[in-house]
Amino acid sequence: MVKHLLDYSVAAPTLRQVLNYDASLDRVFQALADPTRRDIVERLTRGPASVSALAEPLAMSLPAVMQHLQVLETCGLVRSEKVGRVRTCHIEPPALRAAETWLARQRTAWETRLDRLGDHLTDSPEEGRS
Repeated sequence: MVKHLLDYSVAAPTLRQVLNYDASLDRVFQALADPTRRDIVERLTRGPASVSALAEPLAMSLPAVMQHLQVLETCGLVRSEKVGRVRTCHIEPPALRAAETWLARQRTAWETRLDRLGDHLTDSPEEGRS
């Protein structure tokens, strides 16, 4: 009975979606796996910033920060523009929304499974207890 409650066929659409995902989602999660890049994304959610401003709290060289920004730009999380000698970076919300949507689907699938398991445990008679 418990096996039925955790039956993965219920999640078949989710599994199919995972197997047919867009490779860009992989790049987003790969980019966000690095703590420095997460710090950069977090800073950019507060507004645009120059590369120098991004590098300052990270105690990194400008070339090192530029490498991290290149990864973030490649996956679509960040966009930058150069005006004169200053390169300004901006967050790109659509890439963050794609990751958020994927995570929300996973959360929903697991909440459904766990709710069903909880219902089963609540409704089933206590066996072997006296």
